[in-house]
Amino acid sequence: MLFTCPSDAARGGGARSGARGGRPFCVDIHCHVHHPAADEMVKHVLSPDREPAGRFSNELSRATNRKQMENVWTCLTSVDQRLRDMDKMGVDVQAISPSPFHFQYWLEPELARRVSRSVNEHLAGIVAGHPDRFVALAHVPLQAPDLASEELRYCVTRLGFRGAEIGTNVVGAEVSRGRDQFWKAAQELDAVLFMHPNGFTQGDRLTDHYFTNVIGNPLDTTVALGHLVFDGVLERFPKLKLVAAHGGGYVAHYPARMDHVWSARADARTVLKGPPRRSLARVYFDTIVFDRLQLEHLVKLWGADHVLAGTDYPYDMGMYDPRGFVGGASFLKAADKAKILGGNAARLLKIKPPAAGKARRASRRR
Repeated sequence: MLFTCPSDAARGGGARSGARGGRPFCVDIHCHVHHPAADEMVKHVLSPDREPAGRFSNELSRATNRKQMENVWTCLTSVDQRLRDMDKMGVDVQAISPSPFHFQYWLEPELARRVSRSVNEHLAGIVAGHPDRFVALAHVPLQAPDLASEELRYCVTRLGFRGAEIGTNVVGAEVSRGRDQFWKAAQELDAVLFMHPNGFTQGDRLTDHYFTNVIGNPLDTTVALGHLVFDGVLERFPKLKLVAAHGGGYVAHYPARMDHVWSARADARTVLKGPPRRSLARVYFDTIVFDRLQLEHLVKLWGADHVLAGTDYPYDMGMYDPRGFVGGASFLKAADKAKILGGNAARLLKIKPPAAGKARRASRRR
């Protein structure tokens, strides 16, 4: 289904269940903003074959993506439209992050630094205009770990950002390798890192059926998380606050195989000192899994305190009824539903939920 942003279909329909007074606080950890000025900064070097999401797509998928971008452009760029959609979805606060199309880790470092700053100042302006509805996650030039560390520090200490969005690879290189400077800075700053894929880097078999996203995105997250675990990043930086998009890909549902190989083979223990599950247990996962059985599996494996509501606003692979999806999960207690809908994100992002009376008044105004 293609979403046309101004329609109710793009916003997931009309008012949702639990959208009035007494509802749990809801924070969307997974939602994107596009900054057109950043496109202008890189248009002289832009090439479609640089991005896996485009390179490993057939012509029908590319045409569909172009049409989708036309349809959701207002959602990606208009704050007023975004606020209306948030109200429709029952989302109190969005943790806005850059569109993955802004990653562009193939840019030379100095241009990448300028693009990051432009995107981040744009996000800061959105937050400044509506501080009760938005917090921001920064764009960082991850291809240059020193510059990424500097930009993260600037955004957190000067702009009040709560962390950054990062990709799952850097032009095919693992994010887990050669970037300890960045992980150290993120841990010291107590910053949330939201990890989001943009297609699989070796996707020749994923060209048809939009597999570059359907399979490729969760697969790239799976590989990235695997390396973050086995390369020891999560063990060396145990206080990192890492959130993995799309339910963490496949690895979040199959940790036992990792534990087995670590105990069975020496080549799986070259860096990692403790069982893989111990590192994976530090990761947080969003709710974009499309099925409550998978949501239940996430909660059973990692706990309700490690799952956060997300929508993937405004793309067509999103889920636009976070309250209905979580609220209708009969296996969850009310307290766990409240954690997943907003309590966990509020804790990680340092958001203070409004008092109950204030929340009810705000709800009546919407």
